[in-house]
Amino acid sequence: IDVTGCGNTLDLRHPVVCRMVLDSLRYWVQEMHVDGFRFDLAPVLAREAGGFDAQATFFAALAQDPVLAGAKLIAEPWDIGAGGYQLGNFPPRWLEWNDRYRDTMRAFWLRRDVTLGAFAMRLAGSSDLFRHGRRPATASVNFITAHDGFTLHDLVSYRDRHNEANGEGNRDGHADNLGCNCGVEGPTADADICALRGRLQRALLATLLLSQGTPMLLAGDELANTQSGNNNAYCQDNPVGWLDWEGADAAQLAFVQEVIALRKRFPALSQGAWHNAPADAGDDVALTWLSPCGPMQSHHWQACDCIGALLETRADGQRCLLLFNADPAPRAFCLPPGAWSVLLDSARGDGGHADVQAGSFTVPAQAVVLAVSIPAAKAQ
Repeated sequence: IDVTGCGNTLDLRHPVVCRMVLDSLRYWVQEMHVDGFRFDLAPVLAREAGGFDAQATFFAALAQDPVLAGAKLIAEPWDIGAGGYQLGNFPPRWLEWNDRYRDTMRAFWLRRDVTLGAFAMRLAGSSDLFRHGRRPATASVNFITAHDGFTLHDLVSYRDRHNEANGEGNRDGHADNLGCNCGVEGPTADADICALRGRLQRALLATLLLSQGTPMLLAGDELANTQSGNNNAYCQDNPVGWLDWEGADAAQLAFVQEVIALRKRFPALSQGAWHNAPADAGDDVALTWLSPCGPMQSHHWQACDCIGALLETRADGQRCLLLFNADPAPRAFCLPPGAWSVLLDSARGDGGHADVQAGSFTVPAQAVVLAVSIPAAKAQ
């Protein structure tokens, strides 16, 4: 049968087929020294007589294999067969591509048509999908773009796909990309539109890299690489599908490096443990959601513009404050008590703000801000 769209599908229920696949994986680990595998259309691996089964023969064999026991396993958790969408249903050891994260973040920043409740759920690791069976928040592979679809640059430069060169009458590739062209379809010399596109890319990149879970960055997005609006460039072995190293956006690359460094520097930004809101006394990291005017109230969750997340590590008292403003206008935000140092402002592409005391802080339009608390002794 064909549940991949790529031709015949191997039947891993058969012991000879299962052995062949396991032998192949062991070869790549032992001889080629790979760290792990990302499985395309991964529900195929677990299709038993009754459909997808998280206790499938292949999963069981893989779990007990001594060579593969330490390999990283990442699933694209959908195929095109009946019952093929299985996001959140893989065994505990697996990580899964989270397309709901992708769609929510695109909708928040580019369309402003998703609630703060949905945004917060995805930002905090998608507990509705992965907080079961002792799975950590890192089971969610967060992404904005992938090898299928628009690049990040094209996501904010095109509203529609432009796949004419693929020879299928522009019918291939996804038709609904939740993209935004910022007023002009494709390239433009308009300085304001170019600035807006850069700002949106940085906001999306900062959101991705500062979310709980495992971030996945499409190669070239850190360089603002373009495919000229082609969102299905697998068949373009030419400049359309290649990375343009000479045309790399050095400022965007530096910004991505900066955000990655901040993620590594502050443990609260990349926890595997789940955060509770309100926080429990036993939590290693306390999470508090904030509206521009203070703690989130029930009616705030249906808005779609501005939210804050305060993360505090119990061990050392370090506090990280993330502020997200999707509004096209700046927003005043009431800071929690204490003194704060702004380390990142995606609107500017860097930090650079002076230290600020508790009070009102203006979050730039369509921007992500990261601030950390200043110990009282240093603030004096």
